[in-house]
Amino acid sequence: METFSGYRREDGRIGVRNRVAVLPTSVAASAVADRIAANGGPRVTATPHQMGTEQPEPARRRTERVLAGIGRNPNVGGALVVELGTEGADASAIADEIAAADTPVETLSIRDAGGTRATVDRGRETVDALLEEAARARLETADASELVFGVECGGSDATSGIAANPAVGNACDRLVEAGGTSCFSETPEFIGAEHILAERCVDESVRERLIECVERRESVADLMGVDLRGTQPTPGNQEGGLTTIEEKSLGAIAKGGTTPIRDVIDYADPLPIGGGLVVMDTPGYDVESVVGKVAGGAQVIAFTTGRGSTTGNPIAPVIKVTGNPQTAERMATNMDVDASTVLDGESVEAVGERVYETLLSVADGTRTEAERRGMAEFAINELQPRELASLGDPT
Repeated sequence: METFSGYRREDGRIGVRNRVAVLPTSVAASAVADRIAANGGPRVTATPHQMGTEQPEPARRRTERVLAGIGRNPNVGGALVVELGTEGADASAIADEIAAADTPVETLSIRDAGGTRATVDRGRETVDALLEEAARARLETADASELVFGVECGGSDATSGIAANPAVGNACDRLVEAGGTSCFSETPEFIGAEHILAERCVDESVRERLIECVERRESVADLMGVDLRGTQPTPGNQEGGLTTIEEKSLGAIAKGGTTPIRDVIDYADPLPIGGGLVVMDTPGYDVESVVGKVAGGAQVIAFTTGRGSTTGNPIAPVIKVTGNPQTAERMATNMDVDASTVLDGESVEAVGERVYETLLSVADGTRTEAERRGMAEFAINELQPRELASLGDPT
């Protein structure tokens, strides 16, 4: 049986890390949240982000949903929600959502506490208490079927679609076979290959949902004056050897593996445990897309890159996989799995097994290179004014 040691939560879920998260409700509280976390030690992490104090209501609800999802991620053993005190986003409502998952949570207002210095002092006291609560979590053996694995790609090149992405896809297949959940996303990168994905959906309603997501992403881009088919591959992708959007999309979808698509869910919606392969409708922006999956409950992320990437996440460990031998050598201290051996003849299945073994090892506590270097980017996908006007209320 494939197992790992994790932190059993009160609601039965299992975390692969036992962090205390400091969650600012706006950019105005982000620097303070960062300072509180910096004073709290290595198990405390902040999620500073760019969202303002005032947002249109659908955008505000998305921000609240993402922050609540992050606080409910099983890797979080305690959460502190920090607000300036003038935000539209409701810190108490976010805390209530987090508490519903039986996660210890507190709130702190910078205005009520008496300004920055007082908030940092009180934040440290609160974080110390949350660390004590988190330390009570039971560490026990868990089955691979309890893992929710998110996969992402960025800085793709010609090696991504033939080495790193298929290898990660093979690891997804192995996890689904073991009873777990794999999730891939980045809807704009389905364009040109959506008909292939549609054929893999388990039923007509899932198929319609997938096609609807692709068409909506493309129509919203049109509203903003962006021709997705004309702007992809990006100049960076082209420099890496990709020539068409279809070529890029066919490579991108390989990271989801080959099993049937069981469901299509919205950005940051909860991911099922034991749910097989699930698609999440996210933007193509790497950091925002990863945050959506972590807010949905992914405990571990795999990130494939050809041209190179340093990205990580404050809540979920990020396993970096490259199929480019030059990137594997030049950025060895950022990469966890060298999949470029596929180019020399090693089978995708053999590299996929290495990725899967790395997933289980990281779930068992092995730190990724991004964790070792403190890489922890965080950003929330913002609904744009034209998108809001055209879609009404997509949340």
